[in-house]
Amino acid sequence: MPTKSRYAEAGVDIDRANRLVEQIKALAASTFKRGVISSIGGFAGLFALDISRFKEPILVASTDGVGTKIKIASMVGEHKNIGIDLVAMCVNDIIVTGATPLFFLDYLAFGKLDENIALQLLEGITEGCKQAECSLIGGETAEMPGMYGPGEYDCVGFTVGVVERNSVLDGSEISVGDQIIGLASNGLHSNGFSLVRKIIFEELRLTLEDQPQGLSSPLAQELLKPTKIYVRTVLNLLRQGITIKGIAHITGGGFYDNIARVLPRGCQAVIKKGSWSIPEIFTFLQEKGQIPEEEMFRTFNCGIGMILIIPESDLQDAYLLLQGLQEKAFNIGHIEAKKEQNAPAVVIED
Repeated sequence: MPTKSRYAEAGVDIDRANRLVEQIKALAASTFKRGVISSIGGFAGLFALDISRFKEPILVASTDGVGTKIKIASMVGEHKNIGIDLVAMCVNDIIVTGATPLFFLDYLAFGKLDENIALQLLEGITEGCKQAECSLIGGETAEMPGMYGPGEYDCVGFTVGVVERNSVLDGSEISVGDQIIGLASNGLHSNGFSLVRKIIFEELRLTLEDQPQGLSSPLAQELLKPTKIYVRTVLNLLRQGITIKGIAHITGGGFYDNIARVLPRGCQAVIKKGSWSIPEIFTFLQEKGQIPEEEMFRTFNCGIGMILIIPESDLQDAYLLLQGLQEKAFNIGHIEAKKEQNAPAVVIED
């Protein structure tokens, strides 16, 4: 008579994890593109970079998580969009360099592995990889009883992309007179949720089923909208010959910190309030949470998930292409010379 595994008694079920790997294989295979030469389940993922397509290929990598948005998903019991978020947070960070995502890996950590939750996450990760046109080539699922409580988990993503050395977008060519295009977000995306939860649950005493005045959908639906993936949009613009001098992914740090990352010294980004439509969730949080305007623009994306800095001569062509891509885009500002050396890199004005 077989004895019960002592490891399982401690809270780690290897057989359950192995069953999950078998279920993941088909999901991952649906994302495979040219270059993938391994299947899920090995010690490592293998990818063959076709260097004949490049003169001087530069690999670009990024890793990120989803943060406390996971707590909202756990309260609702819906986790697929968290998987999309995970991919989006990584691929949106490398697309700012002009890099094409090649492959993605995930790390899922549970107190006790919940196969249903894990499969929902992997379905979302698969969907995110398809949107970003990259391959899911591996990952890790860990059980860590004592580290995470019942029903708790965390996830981390990792992606690698490639770009030609002479095509890397680093912001160094940004100059006075360039225009700033804002690409609409899908809502909160994956930043600021610690503050969101404090306002909604602690201060307003609301539930996720509530639909407060000013919102057109219940809180659960609004808060779990997946982060928008901008890979196809940016790559399409570049392929069509639009000159993009710099890109900023508007994540943690909002407008002030993220736009500043790509500006050359001596340049200042001037953002015009009212030049785009701010989604209702941000207005609701600002009013109900009594959040100062400056903090709103430093904590949240306020309706703009990605900004592109382009020469004014390309503005009209860029708009036409964005319209064809069904992308909501706004001319939200321009680049000026700093009037003083210590002036802020980003100014938001009426």
